Amino acid sequence: MKNTNYRIVFFSLLLSFLATGCIKKDINTAEGIPNPHVSLYVLRNVFKGNELTINRDILGGAYNTSGVVVSNHENKNLPPNTIALQSVWRGQSRGMLIRVPEAGSYSFGDSLHINVEQARLVMDKGMLVLDGLTKDKITKVAEGVRKGYMPVSIQNLLKNAGAYEGQLVSITADVDPDPAPGTTFSGKKYLKDSEGNQMQLFTEEGAVFAGSKIAPSATFQGVLVGSDNGPQLRLQKLEDMTFPSGKIYQGWPETFEKPYRGKLSYNISETKNLLQMSTGEWWLYQVIQGETAGGDRIVSGKQALRFQQNRSDNAYAQMNFDMPDGASKVTFWYGAYSTDRSCTFQLEYSVNKGASWERIGSPISNVPTVVESPTPKQAIYLMNINQPVRFRINKLGLGTSSNTISNGRLGIDDFAIYQSY
Repeated sequence: MKNTNYRIVFFSLLLSFLATGCIKKDINTAEGIPNPHVSLYVLRNVFKGNELTINRDILGGAYNTSGVVVSNHENKNLPPNTIALQSVWRGQSRGMLIRVPEAGSYSFGDSLHINVEQARLVMDKGMLVLDGLTKDKITKVAEGVRKGYMPVSIQNLLKNAGAYEGQLVSITADVDPDPAPGTTFSGKKYLKDSEGNQMQLFTEEGAVFAGSKIAPSATFQGVLVGSDNGPQLRLQKLEDMTFPSGKIYQGWPETFEKPYRGKLSYNISETKNLLQMSTGEWWLYQVIQGETAGGDRIVSGKQALRFQQNRSDNAYAQMNFDMPDGASKVTFWYGAYSTDRSCTFQLEYSVNKGASWERIGSPISNVPTVVESPTPKQAIYLMNINQPVRFRINKLGLGTSSNTISNGRLGIDDFAIYQSY
């Protein structure tokens, strides 16, 4: 009896092995299985200018995409039945405007899966739109997913608007021309930076916040949308106008461009580390003008400031002159030089011609490398100073970098001061 049972078990195992072997034999690992998912980055790239009906052949076997809704349908500041979707693929963030049957079904932060077979990519009044979807092609898989705003200069945005369209971006700029007191958001307004770069801020007449007052200058956050007249920024709520202030002082930001290669050594005793720039005289102690591509944090022009590393004394980029009408805001861009360690710095101000200095806000220590953030971060400080004032950046002397200390080189560019508001 035992021998019979052993034979049954043996033949069962043998048949199972043979069956498994046959199944493995039928798989062609060289061919692989097509990935059914395509990113918004790839989906945008298949559009070549003419209306395109999507099929699996075009997408290499894929047929669905996904992303997070970054538009607020209830505030009515996108074209009717349109939502904005944003996703990240291989470190590249991309967005797309999508025409849907019922925009009210999708809220900011909803994560969606979309079957794109037989949908169409069309250019509509300067906007690339995914059109032709039915409600059954869209599946909500999560809610409340958070997406941050991507700070970008108008200059960089205009160079490659397609890389930002359909995404959340933030732009610090003046409203041009200077709005009269009581001017509202409704209709077309223009955002302008100090270098003359300009783009449109558009608010639908029916938007919930259309009748709210607009500040002369602010950081405006919203969804970037194409138009026949170039890219438009469309706020999604009134709170997307952040850091409101007076207009930027004429001749600012200080871009540290002039004089070209004016200070190339960190400490020059002969000149007392003073340099006459376009805005006035600056004291640059343990600071040089750097122009290394991929290293220095250059936002505009060819140069940016670079602060020395590993020192135990503080390094300064300091104004030796006052702004006569006070200040409501200071902004600048920052990042670590190349792949250096982080560091710690703070913004300080003086209202007694530099006799004493006070810190504004908290020190900043999250200074990213070019790998962590190819685009520098923007620091924004609000204040209410109604008398002559000057500013400086103080990089703290923490000593040599170690397991517990980070004191790498710091990059700074485009330092801007805004009048009292």
